[in-house]
Amino acid sequence: MNNKNNQISEEELAEKLLIEDVCADFEKRQTQRRSFETQWALNMNFLIGNQFCNVSPAGELSTIEKHYNWQHHDVYNHIAPIIERRLSKLQRVRPVINVFPASGDDRDVKTAKVTKKIINSVYNKNDMTKTIAEVTQWSEICGTGFYKIIWNSGKGMKVAKTEFGKEVKSGDVDIIPISPFEIFPESSSITDISNSRSLIHARAYHVDEIKNQWGVDIKGCDVNVFTLDKCFTLGYVEKSASIQSTRSNYAIVIERYEAPSIKFPNGRLVIVCEDKLLFVGELPYINGTDGSRVFPFVRQVSLSQPGCFWGLSIIQRLIPLQRTFNAIKNRKHEFLNRLSMGVLTVEDGSVDLDELEDEGLKPGKVLVYRNGANPPKYMQNDSIPFNFTTEEEAILEEFASLSGVSDFSSNNYLTKNLSGVALELLIEQDESKIVTTSESIKDAIKEIAKQTLRLYKQFVKIPKLTKIIGDNGEMEIFYFTSSDITTDDIVFETKDEAGETFSQRRNMVFELLNAGLFSDENGKISNRMKTKILDMIGFGVWENTQDLEELHIARAGKENLMFLNLQSSNILPIDDHKIHINEHTAFVLGGEIENLSEKDAIIQNLLKHIEEHKKRI
Repeated sequence: MNNKNNQISEEELAEKLLIEDVCADFEKRQTQRRSFETQWALNMNFLIGNQFCNVSPAGELSTIEKHYNWQHHDVYNHIAPIIERRLSKLQRVRPVINVFPASGDDRDVKTAKVTKKIINSVYNKNDMTKTIAEVTQWSEICGTGFYKIIWNSGKGMKVAKTEFGKEVKSGDVDIIPISPFEIFPESSSITDISNSRSLIHARAYHVDEIKNQWGVDIKGCDVNVFTLDKCFTLGYVEKSASIQSTRSNYAIVIERYEAPSIKFPNGRLVIVCEDKLLFVGELPYINGTDGSRVFPFVRQVSLSQPGCFWGLSIIQRLIPLQRTFNAIKNRKHEFLNRLSMGVLTVEDGSVDLDELEDEGLKPGKVLVYRNGANPPKYMQNDSIPFNFTTEEEAILEEFASLSGVSDFSSNNYLTKNLSGVALELLIEQDESKIVTTSESIKDAIKEIAKQTLRLYKQFVKIPKLTKIIGDNGEMEIFYFTSSDITTDDIVFETKDEAGETFSQRRNMVFELLNAGLFSDENGKISNRMKTKILDMIGFGVWENTQDLEELHIARAGKENLMFLNLQSSNILPIDDHKIHINEHTAFVLGGEIENLSEKDAIIQNLLKHIEEHKKRI
């Protein structure tokens, strides 16, 4: 009995030591990263227009007060529109994952097709357009943003019920946007997540959410967290130099991810909240190459810094310019006030100064001054120095140069006698300045796709039903299992539209159409090619609802898939038999069923089906 009691106390002691170690490690990383957090807070303040703030010698944000009450202390925010223009351009960077088979083998071809469908389905369900936009906001403001890719057992279709009546779902992938304030690497000098031996993700949760997720009661408190909400609230500017918001009845949950080592071959995940151990075990996801376990995070940066984990925000380069611009504009307005209102010189004791200060020299005023004294007069002021204007224009040009974005109309490019080729070159140069940022977005999306497929390969053991909706509005439903996914044999490529607008693509289609590249040897355009052309210029959904030929082609394709699964398909009286014969024949000759074990049965069923179509003709 004593041995058992000793064993329990040893376990409790080990648990207590582990909690203390994680909490101490978290506080240490907080201290090491404090300077970066201060810079991010400064960036956020300048973005929303609270630009009279600075970092004190103690490393904290402080407000810069006016030296005299008559000084102008106005803000002329050029950082906000620059970031808005950059985000608008980066909004077009929505990479499309193209999955190519590793070889010409039929199984690799089928795997590539299934893989692309899975990725499209996951991206639609997770609303990746919104997720990428949120992470891109963080990376543009703070320099770095993160994605967290996890398996959520609470998502998916209902598959069963427990004896207590609780629903059991199939589970699905969750892709969560994460702010840089929640991520704590082992060291800020590590250049990538894959090089870190451990990583902490700390997030504020409501105590009810902690109870639901981990089954532990935690006493909540007021927690200050950084959020984007206040940054983009219209008409609101924080009065202090801090953008912290307080959430009541919250607690900070610390998740420490440890990379695989000799002691922990599959790595370790420790989750702690206050003095409670919520979870300890191996890394839950086989999401690395060759069946390895890695951290479920993907990093995205605006501009990379050599030898640094954290990216660089363009706001950091613009802050000195913004301060100088505000100072010039304020001094300029003070000079204009002196010119318009003037500065009076008054002999001591010659007039009633209190009355003169209150009313000034208003028109029609009767000014009484002491006999023999000099009357008040205005000092002679020069006009505004030309240097004010030249410096202001130079700073505006430097804003465009440093930020990587420019407004051609405001810079009078369009009013000059420039040719169309010259204007296109200017636009291309302007777009090339954000290539580094767009490449970081594409790399992040590729890594998310890989980790997503590996999670499906790990968790989908029974056939999973999913659906995708294409650009033409057609919904496709399909089943897949983990055996249909072989991620290590798949090549990912991405394409984006950052430097290509819809009008440019449409003009390119018209040029190819005029060149005759869409016509056959007789100079005619087939109905199917017409459908594709209309789809490329933005009328795909409308045309597909009208084009019967395209509908017949789609029906024949679905029949081919049914024969591939050894299912039969009935011929309808309304079928276009010539189109069906062509599509079925192409499917037999295409080689997709060449190496299947049921090859002979599939071909025989298809030949019978084709013969039936011929009889109907």
